[in-house]
Amino acid sequence: MNRQIWAQGILVLTIAFAASPFLTDGFGGFTKDQFPVQLDHWPAQPAGWAFSIWGVIYAWLIISAAFGVWRRANWEYWQVARPTLALSLGIGVFWIAAANAAPLVATGMILIMAIAAIYAMLRSGTHDPWTLSGPIGLYAGWLTAASGVAVAVDLSGYGILGGQTAALIALSLVLMVGLGIQALRPALYTYPAAIVWALIGVIAANFSAAHWPSAALAALGIIAFAYRTWALNRRDLAAPAII
Repeated sequence: MNRQIWAQGILVLTIAFAASPFLTDGFGGFTKDQFPVQLDHWPAQPAGWAFSIWGVIYAWLIISAAFGVWRRANWEYWQVARPTLALSLGIGVFWIAAANAAPLVATGMILIMAIAAIYAMLRSGTHDPWTLSGPIGLYAGWLTAASGVAVAVDLSGYGILGGQTAALIALSLVLMVGLGIQALRPALYTYPAAIVWALIGVIAANFSAAHWPSAALAALGIIAFAYRTWALNRRDLAAPAII
């Protein structure tokens, strides 16, 4: 397929993805009436305001896609990221509708979206951080966290595990995956930044005695990402210059 067509396709999919909240009822988290086991609180789910990051993600992805059509249609390191990014965005167009109707289906969808977005991010390297790797990294990071939330909600909503246990398992998986991916692209800060934002939302939503384990694990996760970022920067600064 012609690279110009790929670039234009990404722009169309990104616009459709960003428009999806306006064509549905929107999404601010799963609700208890969607599940057979109705919990008043899911310890893995961030506070509602944390979902506002989608506004930044949508806007930045649109800018990226438009720039890709205008200036980067034929650049190889843009092209290698496009197929899996297109897969993620294409599924994302229908994700909110699925999340409001069938949480299990939506969980499967968001896992595929996250894997595809992470792969696109890794393929893009650290090229054009303001127009390529940066926005994809923010998108992939939030999807990583959101996948963990969806799994935890399903596990507790269908009575497989208790809410707190499901949250601790899911958050642990998010941290392991997130830190592992960060190690592959240490210079790409938007990926861990999105996960940290989600963890801040988890702390805010669980700032009570009854749910302190989830808040504590989220806080440890933030410390881990911050330390990893500091350590990687220190290593890079200590490395001798290559002349």
